[in-house]
Amino acid sequence: MNHEPIFRGVATALITPTDETGIDFAAFKKLINWQIDEGINALVICGTTGEGSTLSDQEHRDALSCAVETAAGRVPIIAGTGSNDTSYAIELTKFACSIGCDGMLCVTPYYNKATQKGLVAMYNAIGDASTKPIILYNVPSRTGVNIEPATYVELAKHPMIAGIKEANGNISKIVETAALVGGQLAIYSGNDDEIVPIMACGGIGVISVLSNVAPRETVAICDKFFAGDVAGAMALQAKYLPLIRALFSEVNPIPVKAAMAAMGFCKDYLRLPLTPMEEGHKATMLQAMRDVGINV
Repeated sequence: MNHEPIFRGVATALITPTDETGIDFAAFKKLINWQIDEGINALVICGTTGEGSTLSDQEHRDALSCAVETAAGRVPIIAGTGSNDTSYAIELTKFACSIGCDGMLCVTPYYNKATQKGLVAMYNAIGDASTKPIILYNVPSRTGVNIEPATYVELAKHPMIAGIKEANGNISKIVETAALVGGQLAIYSGNDDEIVPIMACGGIGVISVLSNVAPRETVAICDKFFAGDVAGAMALQAKYLPLIRALFSEVNPIPVKAAMAAMGFCKDYLRLPLTPMEEGHKATMLQAMRDVGINV
């Protein structure tokens, strides 16, 4: 491996509690402490689920600082510092390193996209600026660009590039990637419905939306797999599949924000262009939560 893995198991792609006035830091601290108390292995701050793309620069920095201060070294804090503006991604990465974040999660560039050559150049530039390990985030359904397995081979040469959050939905490509760079880069599932399959391909965990609402249970999926109980891990994966589907019945993080509001952790408030969950989808999701024992 280029580095020791930043974490093994489950990192919650944490929501950012907001209201009309900005980030609700009291709610944010409460949520971070609850996640840690529930046994989560790491936290991703200001990623897609944390609405990083609609936070102001100051809010983004303040959220990262609050998370580092609140976690106080109990779990790794991974900063969402990706952008389609490479210079801004570098600036955020330098800031996150300076305040004590333990790693970076850097999404592929959206809208302007990139060639594979451009991806290598961008990630190498961010890596050169970072003093902490970087997890690459491949989610072509949202960004319109895919990191190819052969490109991971080039990226693995950089000493600060340490892992992959893989959400391309293509298990065959993930197998190919694991065969090429599995000994160099930690592979994490980026999809909650593929935790066990990707771990079976050599992955060491998941960066999860599900774990916002069910952190202990999501950790149990990974723990069972690590203990050799693959059937037990798969049974838990299957048990939570209806809830996972409900959490993605609308664009993330619309459903999980509604779920966390129903649990009392935040307001059901999102920034445009995201809007609150449709009532029909919400009713289905709340029932799926009740079905697995979540009190809403």
